[in-house]
Amino acid sequence: MINVSYVQEQIKMKKRKELLEKHPYKIWEGKDGKWYTYIPDKKRGRILKKRITREAIENDVIEYWKSEIDNPCISEVFHEWNDRRLELKKISMATHLRNKQIFYRHYNEFGNRKIKSVCEEEYEEFLEEQIAEKELTAKSFSNLKTITRGMLKRAKKRKLISFNVEEMLQDLDTSETDFKKTIKEDYEEVFNDEEMSSMINYLKENLDSKNIGILLMFATGIRVGELVALKHDVFDGNTFKIRRTETRYLGEDGKYVYSVKEFPKSEAGVRTVVIPDDYVWLCSKIKTLNPFGEYVFTNDKGDRMTTNCIRRRLERNCQKLEIYKKSPHKIRKTYGTILLDHNIDRRLIMEQMGHTDISCTENHYHRNRRNIETKSQIISSIPEFKAT
Repeated sequence: MINVSYVQEQIKMKKRKELLEKHPYKIWEGKDGKWYTYIPDKKRGRILKKRITREAIENDVIEYWKSEIDNPCISEVFHEWNDRRLELKKISMATHLRNKQIFYRHYNEFGNRKIKSVCEEEYEEFLEEQIAEKELTAKSFSNLKTITRGMLKRAKKRKLISFNVEEMLQDLDTSETDFKKTIKEDYEEVFNDEEMSSMINYLKENLDSKNIGILLMFATGIRVGELVALKHDVFDGNTFKIRRTETRYLGEDGKYVYSVKEFPKSEAGVRTVVIPDDYVWLCSKIKTLNPFGEYVFTNDKGDRMTTNCIRRRLERNCQKLEIYKKSPHKIRKTYGTILLDHNIDRRLIMEQMGHTDISCTENHYHRNRRNIETKSQIISSIPEFKAT
């Protein structure tokens, strides 16, 4: 039979040993026969402890570290949650990095507090105050709530808090008027007809691997991260498959690392993209790019291009053509706008864009590409506005 008492005693001794090994200061016997050690202290750095027996001083050490483990700082719980999700492959390195950046921006001071010392109302007030202090947009606040929700649910699982996390977040006193509104003009968000025509002509006249990639984005609306992760085997006739994307994270040396994730941004991102007939010639050009290598778009050294390469080239092209500087994502918005303006079937738009909901395309990608002259002509042509 198993001796339960013996097993329990062994477990207790093992935990005791683990806590003592965690202690950074030595335990020593003084000339007076008493036992000494230092205990960490936030205000003074450390404080000296003295006890009659070694067991007594060890008990003090164990009690201290037990209290630390049972009541960690908010920041410790956050990192535990964030790191665990990465280990379980629930998030990418890029998301892991983004979560940390959001946490440091908002929880830099508040995160040092012991988690059991913070009540539900304090979390509510803290989150509400962040909107004004940091002038958050609705999206930024949503990101803050996401990491807060995950972190506190981890704390709830460890029985470090007792309140209902979802109810706390639902009780936040916020409205749409609280958030900073970012106004972006159409000319900042999309290429108008003249700009697109000018850019495409320039790209055709100056064909190299980067400009071919930019042309492919104009013709298909793919994400720049998807572009630089394309391999030759995904092309078939006038179509190609999106199966991977570039991701970025902070390396151990503090520098950003660009790698390829073997899955697109979302499930809807897994798709087959159609190239318009007038741009099928791009496929033959693409076949000549790094024909014996793995990736289509590579630099002079044969290494895979990063999104930064395409981004910098597009910026330089805009500068040469005296077009307002735009990022590769603005090409994607231009593409989405063109499809919507031509009343293309909604299902086809979602498939081409890699969106799960057409409202995403309509609300975030649809802009006015017409210039002032064209707008004026349209308005002026309305019969009711004709002078009589």
